[in-house]
Amino acid sequence: MTNPIAETPAGETGMLPDRKVPAYSWYALGVLVLIYVLNFIDRNILSILAEDIKADLGIGDDDLGFLYGTAFGVFYALFGIPLGKLADSWHRVRLMTLGLALWSAMTALSGFARSFATLSFARIGVGVGEATASPAAYSLISDWFPKRMRATALAIYSSGLYLGGGISLLIGGLIVERWNASYPDGGPLNLAGWQAAFLAVGIPGILLAVLVFTLKEPIRGESEGMVSEPVKDPFRGFVRELFAVIPPFTFFQAARFGAGALIKNIVAAIIIALVAWGLAVFTGNVPQWIAVGIGYYAVFSWATSLKRRDPPTFGLIWGSPAFLCTILGYGMVAFSSYAVSFWAAPYAIRVLGEAPSVAGWWIGGPGALGGFLGVILGGRAADWLRERNPSGRLIVVLFGVLAPVIPLIIAFTTQNAALFYFLNFTLSLFASSALGAAAATSQDLVLPRMRGTATATFFLATTLIGLALGPYLAGQVSTMTQSLSTGVLSLLIAAPIGTILLLVAYKLVPIAETTVIERARAAGETVA
Repeated sequence: MTNPIAETPAGETGMLPDRKVPAYSWYALGVLVLIYVLNFIDRNILSILAEDIKADLGIGDDDLGFLYGTAFGVFYALFGIPLGKLADSWHRVRLMTLGLALWSAMTALSGFARSFATLSFARIGVGVGEATASPAAYSLISDWFPKRMRATALAIYSSGLYLGGGISLLIGGLIVERWNASYPDGGPLNLAGWQAAFLAVGIPGILLAVLVFTLKEPIRGESEGMVSEPVKDPFRGFVRELFAVIPPFTFFQAARFGAGALIKNIVAAIIIALVAWGLAVFTGNVPQWIAVGIGYYAVFSWATSLKRRDPPTFGLIWGSPAFLCTILGYGMVAFSSYAVSFWAAPYAIRVLGEAPSVAGWWIGGPGALGGFLGVILGGRAADWLRERNPSGRLIVVLFGVLAPVIPLIIAFTTQNAALFYFLNFTLSLFASSALGAAAATSQDLVLPRMRGTATATFFLATTLIGLALGPYLAGQVSTMTQSLSTGVLSLLIAAPIGTILLLVAYKLVPIAETTVIERARAAGETVA
């Protein structure tokens, strides 16, 4: 065979592991980056609109943290599990197309929200739609690119996170300021500036879905010579995972495995509910802890169900300390970086007295550049270190935990706007460097058929720990102390926790990676 791309009767494309990466793989990666840019525009635009939303809806910083982090993040994480399973068994391009259309429509719906409850519902819908993107994208990229380039390719894809986050601030700041100036008493359909901004970024995604639908599906596992057979009934697994993770269906799923499993599930639900109730009483924020409680209970139900239904996948993910320490260690990076990316614009507007358009420009532009450079350079550094050290990628993740500490302290205590903007660029540069390394490590520790599920699990750490808790904690502390600076500085608790987890992962990952097939076979997997 002289052509590195093999065309199948079904229109799928494959790539031999020892050949040059074909041009189509780079084109497809570019489309995925564009999707991820829009993903984070829709997700992050709430940051620059926060002060206007707070004033119009009469909510507090803790509620803003809930809207940005928890309402989105919990349901993003939960639906990421069954959708990750679907990405492992169904047509990944079609899955991304449907998800893109859904989250874009729900972003546009946010533009018609007139209450905290309505906006919360729309944010939940955005989370469900966006849960399709990364499990499918990570799996596609792992088939379009060989293992030696996986961290680089995943880092390029992840650059969309930072580009989208920065663009959202630029667009949002301009729209809200100019709309409110042109229509001080409400514009067409009696929309405020922040509502118009949601509509402006939501509608284009529906059009982009048409382009995404034209992508070719690669042959699953061929990049490593481990071609997976097509699943005959892909939606059966999706429904099974859905019942395993969404209450109250979780009780029926547990009952299938006997009375003991059901009792264990009910006891876990009671314990988690009591903890959530205690936190709700302590903080006075009921929606936050109901959502978090549902999230953590659902993950428990899913993991215990997975152990019985698919022992090899459970063993390589939940039964692997190397995998867990890697994703939890990166979760500490996400804990701080998500919160900083959300609260930077409100801090500049509220504390430094900057206009939304100015804050959007100087936070969004440099932040996007810093994130783009950081994730690309971090991915390349991770691959370079991996060639010389089996644990080399973990060094980059550890850098992402520790390097932002000093810039964070200075940024959120200064009264100098120029210094704040520069340090925001630095924070974005440092924190973003860890993403490609952590993502590639999680993919290397499982078999090809498990990559979508592994990605969904990876995003549990970034969402249920990072997104659902980081922005909210900063907002809650800000509400309690009446100091946004104190709220953001409370995030420093993540640094020592992340350091310990990643040092453990550094020791465990080499052995775990070299024994993937052996451990999968021991758990019952048939590997050719």
